[in-house]
Amino acid sequence: MSSGSWGTFLRRLALGCFLLATSLLLFFTYFKEKVSFFSVEACRTAVCPEDAPTRDSNPNQFSVQQDQAPCQDADTVLLIWTWPFGLKFDLGCSAFNVTRCRLTDDRSLYHKAHGILFHHRDIPRNLAGFPREPRPCYQKWVWSNMESPANSAPIAALDHLFNLTCSYRLDSDVPVPYGYLVPLTSEDERFKLPEKTQLVCWVVSNWNSRHRRVQFYQELKKHVPVSAYGSTFHRSLSDGEYVKVVSSCKFYLSFENSEARDYITEKFYRPMMLGSVPVALGPPRQNYEDHVPADSFIHVDDFPSPKALAERLLQLDQDAAEYTRFFNWTNRFRVHKSWFGKEHACKTCGYLQTNRGRHVTPHLNKWYWG
Repeated sequence: MSSGSWGTFLRRLALGCFLLATSLLLFFTYFKEKVSFFSVEACRTAVCPEDAPTRDSNPNQFSVQQDQAPCQDADTVLLIWTWPFGLKFDLGCSAFNVTRCRLTDDRSLYHKAHGILFHHRDIPRNLAGFPREPRPCYQKWVWSNMESPANSAPIAALDHLFNLTCSYRLDSDVPVPYGYLVPLTSEDERFKLPEKTQLVCWVVSNWNSRHRRVQFYQELKKHVPVSAYGSTFHRSLSDGEYVKVVSSCKFYLSFENSEARDYITEKFYRPMMLGSVPVALGPPRQNYEDHVPADSFIHVDDFPSPKALAERLLQLDQDAAEYTRFFNWTNRFRVHKSWFGKEHACKTCGYLQTNRGRHVTPHLNKWYWG
């Protein structure tokens, strides 16, 4: 081979090696990025964008973090930042068919947590005690509240701070009503109407003469006997006594301390469980019917006056067949009374498992307080 041909061969060989090396470098760089991307996606979809801001050391400043979710922990981690009203509960979620959830109050796990659960009544107005470190982009902050707007003050700094809401309201991201009806199963004990010895009962712990419920009661008792209990009447009841008394009443005054959308509390659901017909005072009848059958309760707004309601109750007292129709729902359902705190945490954890997309609650105060 001549020297000229040999030189041409070497130049072509060098060019081929260079192109091959460049191709391999580009291929492995691309492949590595794709593997990294799909590994993160398989673990947890990050909620990173401008519409999921996070709070820095200044409560009014927000930043976007680009951290990746911790893939080494297969379970979904929900950090309970403060126990609601200081009431602790066990951390198992099997009762709610939620698995692979790890509930914890260990704040050292902040950077591993997929969600942080905050209870509104335990949030100070200046947000003292909130996390000071930047929020990982995959982490969702969850605002929870079971008090009505009238009994929990708004906090302006909460807007644009939370990703999700958890409350009794049905339009929450994670709705947890005070109670709800569930279909009967073959294992459920069939309902039996308790023996009745009283017509109308009311147990009240918060007496305020300015409340509509107190004013309504004061007028109602003029026209129908009402057995009233509570410290105001020097007739306080233990939990066991409550069950016995309410079961013996044909009707129970399920009067809420304030009127707000979906604010239907244990004052309504416990009497239903105990075989007493609730007489509801709270949100409008239509809102109650979003939760329970229309023929399972009486609403004060169905009557022009307390006197008219009293007349209806007296009439039902004399008509056993019509009275028992209020319990038709028991042929298909039973009442589930929510487990305060624990059910909220478990259902929130379950929500985080199945809803990994981007989400933010920009106007929390307007949504909840109007």
